[in-house]
Amino acid sequence: MTEPAPVRPPKPLYSNISPAVPSPCSGVCRLDEQKVCLGCFRHVEDIREWRSADDDRRRVICAQAADRKALA
Repeated sequence: MTEPAPVRPPKPLYSNISPAVPSPCSGVCRLDEQKVCLGCFRHVEDIREWRSADDDRRRVICAQAADRKALA
């Protein structure tokens, strides 16, 4: 009789709240034609990714959002 394969633990998800990189969400959640939030200037894909992103990726997302905001 063979033993069942060991169960792998789930991949870790980073917390939605990071003391190092706070969420840029301003509570104004409306998307423009390019699917960019008018409140935080993150693209919808960046918003979806935020929960699983590590702090380095979150910093990149915030920098890109700041660039979009400066151009608005």
